[in-house]
Amino acid sequence: MSTFVLVPGFWLGGWAWEAVAEPLRAAGHTVHAVTLPGLAERAGEATAETGAEAQVADLTELLVREDLRDVVLVAHSGGTIAVSGAADRVPERIRRVVYLDAGPLADGVALADLWEPDYRATLEATLVDGRWLPLPSWEVLASDGTSVEGIDEAGLARFRERATAQPAGTLYEPVRLTGGADKLPKALVSCSMPLAQVRELIAAGHPYFAALGGAEWELREVPTGHWPMFSRPAETAAALAELAALGQVVS
Repeated sequence: MSTFVLVPGFWLGGWAWEAVAEPLRAAGHTVHAVTLPGLAERAGEATAETGAEAQVADLTELLVREDLRDVVLVAHSGGTIAVSGAADRVPERIRRVVYLDAGPLADGVALADLWEPDYRATLEATLVDGRWLPLPSWEVLASDGTSVEGIDEAGLARFRERATAQPAGTLYEPVRLTGGADKLPKALVSCSMPLAQVRELIAAGHPYFAALGGAEWELREVPTGHWPMFSRPAETAAALAELAALGQVVS
């Protein structure tokens, strides 16, 4: 059995993983569904300094405090901030890093650096007090290819009702990495982009995808929108369990 640490993307707390965590736990796995500082039930912890470093430090502290080892560390979307940093700091605790419709960040890169200028400007125009990024409209998200495909109206309503504004510091503060996680086994579970297209971009040497061609990478897909924990939770759980089993010794 495996230990999963599931880290959600922007606007979400650990609650977002409920339908993924349930089948994993039913199969005997240990699951920690993380809420990062400043979000969901931890919204009151946010300060003007809540940024990439705060999220990295918080996730790292969880792994150490709970003495979690041989962890399958899963990042959805913007959860890559905390996951990329924590895997770099305590790689000895990680079995595999899984990026769920996400990708690893490079040293010195902030998440907002990856956004197209028009999309970034649209989001920045909605900042509240310069400190909070509310969940955009579905139409704005779609303009950047961030699809809600597969989520029904009730699911969308629940998503919007439970979403919390994202601390703006997490958009702009760069992640600082030392290369500690470079040799860890990794996986991409592609959802909103067909895996065939991902492979084409790897082969073409695209700067955001070329590294995924390394020997440490496994590639999988769960075809759906950008939030597979809502649209295809059972398939997402199955993909994570299958990746966790790779390389394990069966007694």
